[in-house]
Amino acid sequence: MISHAFHVGVYVPLYNALIGIVDWMPFHDMGFAIIALTIVVRLVLYPLSKRAIASQQKMKEVAPAIEEVKKKFKDDLKAQNEAIFKLYREKGVNPFSGLLLLLIQIPILLALYWIFALAGLPTVDTTLLYSFVHAPESIHMQFLGVIDLGGKSMVLAVLVALSQALYTRLAMGPRTKQIIEKSSFSEDMAASFDLQARYALPVLFGVFSYYVAAAAPLYWLTGNCFMIAQEYLSGRRFSDIQRR
Repeated sequence: MISHAFHVGVYVPLYNALIGIVDWMPFHDMGFAIIALTIVVRLVLYPLSKRAIASQQKMKEVAPAIEEVKKKFKDDLKAQNEAIFKLYREKGVNPFSGLLLLLIQIPILLALYWIFALAGLPTVDTTLLYSFVHAPESIHMQFLGVIDLGGKSMVLAVLVALSQALYTRLAMGPRTKQIIEKSSFSEDMAASFDLQARYALPVLFGVFSYYVAAAAPLYWLTGNCFMIAQEYLSGRRFSDIQRR
């Protein structure tokens, strides 16, 4: 049931989108088709990513109040959690908005992996195409004449790790004094999460990107660049960092 829903709802539409876009690309370059598809997906997800960024900013603003709650209920973890979530509701903060954005993209990454690992590209399976999608006569799988999108790429893996680290830095802002000078269990947990998000997660994405078809890390790299550009155009994160 789930596999059928994934095939019909994600795999086939994505396959058709890629073939349709590559048919319009100069030289039928699949790499540029993936970049174009990523931009389209990011534009569709823009309202959600905008809310996630706004929620992150609100979380930063309520951080002092959360610290006060932690001190007030330091001996009652249940009351502490209830007070924190009440504060989130009052301030309109959704701490899981960023996670939702990540979860939505996982099926796309899985579909890209299956398309480039098992679908037989550059040969097009016309049985999967919608009636209005035209199959190009040929598809160039060598992005920029260098990167085989069906194989591994150390270059893309490194770029994914670096771009993920940069975006995480912008999204989370500089490390706070409370995180660096942790003095309680909750602050120690926060410091652990902070370090994992800033350093371990980019490395994990980089390692994963090396062991899958290069099409998936190209999608992720383009998405990271889009989010970094979004932060830059808003001016908020860069100005915050410069002031600090």
